[in-house]
Amino acid sequence: MQLKNKKILVGISGSIAAYKAAHLVRLFVKNGAQVKVVLTPNATGFVTPLTLSTLSKNPVHSVLFNSETGEWTNHVELALWADLMLIAPLSASTLSKMADGQSDNLLLTTYLSAKCPVIVAPAMDLDMYKHPSVLANLQKLRDNGNQVIPAEKGELASGLDGEGRMAEPEHILEFVKDFFAGTQTWAGKKVLITAGPTYEPIDPVRYIGNRSSGKMGIHLADTLAARGAEVVLVCGPSRIRQEYDSIQRIDVETAVQMFEAVTARAADMDCIICAAAVADYGVENPATQKIKKDGQIPEIKLVKNPDILAWCGANRKKGTIVAGFALETDNEEENARKKLEKKQADLIVLNSLNDPGAGFESDTNKITIFGKEERRADFPLAPKNKIAELIVNTLEKWFIQ
Repeated sequence: MQLKNKKILVGISGSIAAYKAAHLVRLFVKNGAQVKVVLTPNATGFVTPLTLSTLSKNPVHSVLFNSETGEWTNHVELALWADLMLIAPLSASTLSKMADGQSDNLLLTTYLSAKCPVIVAPAMDLDMYKHPSVLANLQKLRDNGNQVIPAEKGELASGLDGEGRMAEPEHILEFVKDFFAGTQTWAGKKVLITAGPTYEPIDPVRYIGNRSSGKMGIHLADTLAARGAEVVLVCGPSRIRQEYDSIQRIDVETAVQMFEAVTARAADMDCIICAAAVADYGVENPATQKIKKDGQIPEIKLVKNPDILAWCGANRKKGTIVAGFALETDNEEENARKKLEKKQADLIVLNSLNDPGAGFESDTNKITIFGKEERRADFPLAPKNKIAELIVNTLEKWFIQ
């Protein structure tokens, strides 16, 4: 399915063409997309939330605040969820409000919060569609980076025949497919990502570990899957789940298990990203039974774990991109550049525990990326899903394009 796992937020405004939106939602779902729907209050007179929730398999939202239940709809959360926001049909009224930045309903506040691309499919009567103010507003949307699916010719609700009819759902589907095809910058490429901590057992109960949540590596996996990559995620113990079903996830616990999973698959990869916080040392002989507190302090001998990033740098196939992470507490840049050279990596992502909001368990990160030939890219504090996009963008800029 060409839209498999794509998250599409469909906005519907008050137009007779809203009846077509039900068929459009069904087409998206049939092609593998995840769909959520937002209606303007006027749109509910043309198509019911019950119909759309049944077809989309998700709750449908039309108001910011429900006075009966006392609940409000988080428009920011809706906007951040989507890979694409599609407004179809787009009425002249909603168009005007979007162009002027108004926010008097849920659809408009969601649009203003959207970080994803936005596509609109206008629908209005012939003379309205050709009016200079409407044409100017459509151009405003284009100037703001939105894409417009031109209205089509045909019979209109007024009885006139001409341009202004919303594009047919099948045509909108093809437009959206073409849009996503243009974002598939990693199509045909295989990527292996490590994520999370490793747990090194002391006995069946205790272990040596760290505070890594796995968020950064899993966001990288989702970002690359969204761009068409075939992703293998080798993940240490983590409660975080990836969003894309296409990702092959291999759950491991120890550094040795992670090393074995990586080395068994590395030869097939076009890119390897070592984002896991692998324990440098494991216990030489873990106890088979729980160590009792009997007054004696147990002696634990540590052994060095395999260096996964160094192995990937030294044993990669020709053309494979190798990237790693460096979490530092002092001499950050110097240590990151040394790691880049010592591990024979192409790219190192530095984050410092000295930066508030960065590092383990946090939902945000602040990074600097170092590459060969003195390449460097600095990025401010941002949510980790956004940081994942910036890392992938840098990989594309430096190595893919």
